[in-house]
Amino acid sequence: MSSDGNDAAFVGSIPEFYDQYMVPLIFEPYAVDLARRAADLHPKRVLEVAAGTGVVTRQMATRLPADVPIVATDLNQAMLTHAAAQGTARPVTWQQADAMQLPFPDQSFDLVVCEFGVMFFPDKAQAFAEARRVLQPGGHFIFSVWDRIDQNEFADVISYALADMFPDDPPRFMERSPHGYHDVSVIARDLKRGGFTALPQMTTLGERSRAASPRIPAIAYCHGTVWRSEIEERGPGRLAEATDRAASAIAERFGTAAVNGKIQAHIVAIAR
Repeated sequence: MSSDGNDAAFVGSIPEFYDQYMVPLIFEPYAVDLARRAADLHPKRVLEVAAGTGVVTRQMATRLPADVPIVATDLNQAMLTHAAAQGTARPVTWQQADAMQLPFPDQSFDLVVCEFGVMFFPDKAQAFAEARRVLQPGGHFIFSVWDRIDQNEFADVISYALADMFPDDPPRFMERSPHGYHDVSVIARDLKRGGFTALPQMTTLGERSRAASPRIPAIAYCHGTVWRSEIEERGPGRLAEATDRAASAIAERFGTAAVNGKIQAHIVAIAR
């Protein structure tokens, strides 16, 4: 999940909670997959957009040859600052940038990568046009988006728990943004509107989200995403209560010890 676009309120301690809890819970397996796909293309210069706290960046820095430059960007400087502080296996360039208006010349890269960021872009076709603009002919754009929320079990369970807590105004961040761009026909249409003419290759990839206790995903989602801001707006001082409710809902569904839930995403690859 990136911090680009309209839901860019990844501030305060959210980057820390995000990196400590959300990354191992749901992002790590897809970061490994994207980095493997990137390495298989043998790129010469790589741009990552909506890099967040750098989970994919770290994987690519390990898998790609040391002489392949990696430029990792995000709209939110707090996320990049946290990412840079974590370090990488070898140097990368961290740069604040808006995916809607990338500050790079035409045809600057032969690979653009984005993990769980395009859902946040206010104009998907414009963002895709920018990715295409900075790609060299024959280059590739690879990105991932989450499938429907009902295919991502921890998020779905917590969504219901928070709706019960705030029935008059349920926090809908997860449905609206991370899980709001799952229709592959819409994605294909937006890529075409962005100027891509090749047919996208789309793979639906299921993984497992594992945690040592129900409280870990509760903290991850309630403290490490924009759900936190929505909870605090609706109920000042009720973040702890929301976290407890989320943990109880997960325990009721998955048990009180180690928990294991389904996650699912679409991986999209397209050539320029």
